Formats: sequence, C-alpha cells, structure tokens
Amino acid sequence: MRTGRSLILRVMLVMVCILFIAFITVQAAAPKLIVGILHVGSIADAGYNQAHHEGIQVMKQNLPEVKVIEAENIPEGAEAERVMESMIQRGAKLIIPASFGYMDPALNVAKRHLDVVFEHPGGYKLAPNFGVYWADTTSAFYLMGMAAAKTTKTNKLGFVCAMPIGFLIGNINAFHLGARSVNPAVETRVVFTGAWSDPAKEAMAVNALIDAGVDTVAAIVDSPITVVKTAEKREVYSVGYHYLGVRKFAPKGWISGVAFTWGELYTRFAKQVMEGTWKSENLNGDLGDDYLVLSPFGSAVAASTVQLVNAKKRNFINGKVQIFAGPLKDNKGVERVKSGEVIQPWQLNDMTWLAEGIIGQTQ
Repeated sequence: MRTGRSLILRVMLVMVCILFIAFITVQAAAPKLIVGILHVGSIADAGYNQAHHEGIQVMKQNLPEVKVIEAENIPEGAEAERVMESMIQRGAKLIIPASFGYMDPALNVAKRHLDVVFEHPGGYKLAPNFGVYWADTTSAFYLMGMAAAKTTKTNKLGFVCAMPIGFLIGNINAFHLGARSVNPAVETRVVFTGAWSDPAKEAMAVNALIDAGVDTVAAIVDSPITVVKTAEKREVYSVGYHYLGVRKFAPKGWISGVAFTWGELYTRFAKQVMEGTWKSENLNGDLGDDYLVLSPFGSAVAASTVQLVNAKKRNFINGKVQIFAGPLKDNKGVERVKSGEVIQPWQLNDMTWLAEGIIGQTQ
C-alpha cells in the first residue's frame, strides 16, 4: 500500500516538474513586444525598403525579446489596412507602416486600435497613438553637391528625381547650392521620372543626362540601383540615396551617398512602447542624429575633398550653416529669397522653384 502511494507521489512530482518547466519555457519564449512593419517594395532593393528592413534587423539584435512581423511589396491603400489589421490580430503593439502612402490607411487603423502605437516615416499627421519621423536631408545633399563639384571633370551634374514636390525640390536645390559653393562654374540638370520606382524611366533619364555631357549623377528614387548601375556602365560618377550598401554597384565611379540607418531609432521606439514612455511627436533629425549618415567616400574622391566635406558637416551639426539664406534667385532669374531672409527646413514643402543654374522645370 505504501509502495503504491509512494509511486503515485513520485508520478505527481514528475508531472508537477514537467508542468513547471513547460510554464517557464513558455514564459521565456513569449515576446515582450510584437512589432509589425510593412514595406511598399522589396526589402532587397538597395534603397528605401532595404534601409527600413535592415533597421528592423538591428532592432531585433538589440532587443531579442521583441518579435517582428514583416511584410513586403504591400500596395498602398486598402491592402495596407488589411495587413496592419492582421498584424494587430497576431499581437502587434507597435506598427511601422514604412511608406509615405501608408499614412492615411495607417491613421484609419490607428483610430480603431488606440492601444497600438504607430510610427510613420515622412508623414505629417499626428494622433494620440500615431507619431511620425524622418530627417532633414538637405544638409546631406548640400555636402554631396560639394563632393560632386570637386570631382566632376565636365562641370555638369545630373539629378534624377521621382516627383517635383516641395521637399524633394529642396534637396535638389541644396545639392546644387553646395556644388556652386565650391565650384561656381557647375550646372545641374534635373529629370523628374514621375514615379518612385520605375527602372526603365530611371535608366532613360541617366542616359539622357550623360548624353548631354553630365559626368556625375545623383538621385532621389526608392531604389537607386538602376541609376548607379547605369552611371557605372557609362563610366561616370554617382551619388547614392537611402541605403549604405548601394555603393557596391559602383566600384569605380562611387562618390558617396545620403543614407538612413534606422536601427537605433527603432530600438528606442520599441523600448518606449515596452516601458510605457512612448509619446506622439514629429521627429525631424539631422546629421547630428544616428539615423542620417553619409556613405563612405569612393576612391574617385580626393582626400582634400573628403576633408572639406567633413569640415562643412561639422559646421552643419553645430548650426553654423544656413543653406537657403538670401539673396537667392530661381533658374528664371526671379528673386525667391531676399537678402536677410532664410528658408527653414520645415518650410520646404512649399518650395516649387529650382535654383539659379539648374536646368529643368518643376511643372
């Protein structure tokens, strides 16, 4: 009888141990936060989407207790809303809708899920559970203009841009003004493709610019692969955008690039959500922050140019440089900024004109 009771007790003890171990294992495996991120394109585009994807990978390395749900090639609109709802149903409490066109769909979802935090890149609308973030890239493009103007042999620079909208026009103007600050003989030719991602139009634009005498090409498109590859094939210089790794496509003609490294910022967002300290705000970083950087300079760039650019970068960080300080004229000779006036970064959304010395039009 005693033997039977002892056996039963031993079995019960083993079962308790098994249940305890299972409980501990489940607790250890349960994520402290689930983060959902959706991309409008491929996460291997060496551009906008890959920069966000690699940022989320850095966050995962920094915070192993965080789980990520990731979706790529999601169209803007109703499909984006459906994907975000699915992520929330799977437990996501932080959503990063990583495309400008996701802003309104994400706001719709945010209104239905006030316990979920949303962080949107490049947007301008806020809600109690909806924040936005980006960085002022005009200073970085000013520096790229300096590097390009010091490297060019023809004094003709080219710029391939997706859309003729305010803050993109501001970056083109900053690039050109930076170039002319070190080489007044430089001209900049601009082509707008009318699309964030259209490799055929981008290749056509680069070839047209080179045929017009341009030997250095910069770009603002979602994926700079086509621009950089086409420039390299035609043996001219290139300037990248969005992603540090795009330089591998231009081993000979690479100058530098403007890039985003989102990992530490995403880590901070996740920590704030887990700690309950997150708040809705409009973050607009600059070269002094850890998510806007210059890509390493290529072998085509002289050491003296690198030193010049880095010195100007320090001046930007210290607030000693104003890019759009008057007097400034547009490329039709009309004075746009009077002497003593300054256009600030947050006013660039209203910019519709190209600076004096730029060949191209916005309409």
